[in-house]
Amino acid sequence: MLPSIIAHRPSLKKSISVLLLAGVVYITSASFKNSSPASSRADSTLSKKAFLKVYDVLISPRCVNCHPAGDIPLQGENGQLHSQNVKRGKDGKGMYAAKCINCHMDKTQPGLNMPPGTPNWHLPPADMKMVFQGKTPRELAAQLLNPATNAGKSTAQLIAHVVADPLVLYGWNPGEGRQPPPISHEEFVTQFKLWIDNGAYFPEN
Repeated sequence: MLPSIIAHRPSLKKSISVLLLAGVVYITSASFKNSSPASSRADSTLSKKAFLKVYDVLISPRCVNCHPAGDIPLQGENGQLHSQNVKRGKDGKGMYAAKCINCHMDKTQPGLNMPPGTPNWHLPPADMKMVFQGKTPRELAAQLLNPATNAGKSTAQLIAHVVADPLVLYGWNPGEGRQPPPISHEEFVTQFKLWIDNGAYFPEN
């Protein structure tokens, strides 16, 4: 029915053609804008810069001490090996009688350099060590995004982890005698989201 009406009303045919053309121009224009090289470069630059700020937190003592390259957790601001012969263990909670919870309670103990604490204090388990120590920015970004090395987390779950996990939050309330990470937790979360939301690009090493 519609083709018959259009055939007998040239003005209507012309109007529809103009509308269709306008639609094509709009769609093409919008698509070009969203995929322009300049836009992609801007997003990648923003993403990489954001991760470098995230990286500064992740390699600070508050994070790297519990993400060591070996199976012995680190201590202090200089990353010395943990005393008392403490080791990771299969589940990340220590070995034999030397369990993390023997000293690390549900909250940090008062006093200078007393044992820090938060519920379920532990290292990553032996089968998913999530090493931060010695990693370059690019290596660490790749590790965080890979489900095979990040305990199967999606990007949404990674964000939820840095926003609310008690072990993450501890870093900004580490107890007397310890330095917090170089930026606030709020800024850390902001930069983490910027990294993810702008493409989760890997920075150069």
